[in-house]
Amino acid sequence: MTDAPLWTPPADRVEASRMAVFRRAAEEAAGRKFADSRSLHRWSVDDPAAFWSLVWDDCGLVGDRSGPAVVRSDRFSATRFFPEARLSVVENLLARSSPSPALIAVDETGRRTTRSWDELRGNAAAVAGALRALGVGTEDRVVAWLPNGIEAVEAMLGAASIGAVFSSCSPDFGAQGVIDRFGQIEPVVLVATDGYWYGGKWFDCLDRLRAVQAGLPTLRATIVVSGDTQVPDLDAEPWAEFVARGARSAVGPERFGFDHPWYVAYSSGTTGVPKCIVHRSGGVLLQHAKEHQLHCDLRADDRMLYFTTTGWMMWNWLISGLASGVTVLCFDGSPFHPSPDALFDLVDAEAVNLLGVSAKFLDALRKDDHRPVDTHDLGSLRTICSTGSPLSPESFRFVYDAVKPDVHVASISGGTDLLGCFALGDPTLPVYAGEIQGPGLGMAVDAFDADGRSLAPRPGGAGELVCTRPFPSMPLGFWADGTDGFPDPTWPGPRFVQAYFAAFPGIWTHGDFVSWTDHGGLVVHGRSDTTLNPGGVRIGTAEIYRAVEGVSEVLEALVFAQEWGADVRIVLLVRLRDDTRLDDTLRRELRSRIRDACTPRHVPAVLAQVDDLPRTRSNKLVELAVADAVNGRPVRNAAALANPEAIDAIVALPDLQR
Repeated sequence: MTDAPLWTPPADRVEASRMAVFRRAAEEAAGRKFADSRSLHRWSVDDPAAFWSLVWDDCGLVGDRSGPAVVRSDRFSATRFFPEARLSVVENLLARSSPSPALIAVDETGRRTTRSWDELRGNAAAVAGALRALGVGTEDRVVAWLPNGIEAVEAMLGAASIGAVFSSCSPDFGAQGVIDRFGQIEPVVLVATDGYWYGGKWFDCLDRLRAVQAGLPTLRATIVVSGDTQVPDLDAEPWAEFVARGARSAVGPERFGFDHPWYVAYSSGTTGVPKCIVHRSGGVLLQHAKEHQLHCDLRADDRMLYFTTTGWMMWNWLISGLASGVTVLCFDGSPFHPSPDALFDLVDAEAVNLLGVSAKFLDALRKDDHRPVDTHDLGSLRTICSTGSPLSPESFRFVYDAVKPDVHVASISGGTDLLGCFALGDPTLPVYAGEIQGPGLGMAVDAFDADGRSLAPRPGGAGELVCTRPFPSMPLGFWADGTDGFPDPTWPGPRFVQAYFAAFPGIWTHGDFVSWTDHGGLVVHGRSDTTLNPGGVRIGTAEIYRAVEGVSEVLEALVFAQEWGADVRIVLLVRLRDDTRLDDTLRRELRSRIRDACTPRHVPAVLAQVDDLPRTRSNKLVELAVADAVNGRPVRNAAALANPEAIDAIVALPDLQR
């Protein structure tokens, strides 16, 4: 790290920023001055009722804000925010009236579709009417297996209008991966695609769609988004007919409680099928408005483009930009097709103000010595957000040298667990290579050592990322965790508590290794659990294990992430029958099974055969110990290993050498 900032915001830009405007409003509310956003952050976590009330008002949320802002509980997970408030996420997302379009969708073939604010309101009401005609009611589940296009947004808006709960997966998921997710929440309506483009190739989804339909017995209807007016040999209704039918009995958005469920997202499935995380509407909406307007400095009529699929939480984050009056751009396809300029071409063509990408994307451009600064204007671009994995110092420097020298690079970190960020950018502060600028306002973020002691006074020491106080977008809990379905908002369930509160009771533990810097920023060093995160896509090991279990030659398997360059790569180790070797045929079969059952992103970069796998004395395989050893960290709980020599053999594998 260097003490010289890569970029310092000009004074006039600082004073005009939404963060500075909010700070002045906070000073009036608190009756005292805040020297900078660091002191503002301290107030935001010390007085959450005043802070979140001000966010509601200053960020322009629409709804009935009756009652207290915070009702505290002895249990972190039982603290309630705005428990008497009522709002509609759709009313908030579509409150804008502007000549600028609300949505612009572009795919890699160049097809461009737009929706004005009025058109989007009308189509949302039509979808709501069509769903109501199917008998869909409050808290029923509507699911989408769609590309990142306008139809996915309209399906969500229609469902949320009537209080139905929305969940989505991208179409590159295999049928079993979709069923593993959607099947648990028993959806009544599926909106799906017949195919999608990626990397210049059309991928047909019809066979997988039939398998998905068969695996979801609770479905009342399937709606298909297709280039054709009719889909042959499929029990489904075309999307255009569905919307047209609903327009005859359109339904406007209803208001629900602040904790009413909005989304179901999915954990990475490190043990068993992915866990279904139920997210509350008010908390997610409030968190996103704060992050977009204050931390990303977005305002009405700005344009934001985040490269994402409908299966990543950044899709949910992107679409919430509508609540800030922002024109949202949805891009579907490969960001490298037809060239690495695809996203930068869009920035110039659509006058994008915020571009969001993965750290892996920037690292790939850097390694290819690609220089958009030499070929593009990028005059509209104020902010580049990066997430999914830690952005390396080299990639920070690359952006300022090869993309745009006066842009705000905002590395952000959070997750599916909260559909938001624990740490992210600040448009009033300098940017330093390799650092996230600081914790989000209202988020009591810290790094704890193994004994639960704060590392905040000791920059440089890496510890567990924790949040020590409740926050509004904490999930309601996991689906069917001690209940038949939705979690109790005052008690999220035993698996949820085990996942986030077991390490330090009463403290949210996120599963990342982080350290503080001298500037008050954060460095994320990677995952502290067994979740895989190549290219920012969170992948659970259990899904890979299930895909290879049926291969008779495989006795045991172990999956972990090896740090590789500025990213990680998936490594799959297999112990085979005595008479079997890992030849090319078996490699192809294993990779094919993983690709078909999961997604291409799940396919391991390294597939190696070993004579033995390390295990505890109770015969449990130890992914974390292997990941620690291979990545040069001290092996945790080494005394519990029955065969530590197996780890030494793995570390020495030729395929794992740098």
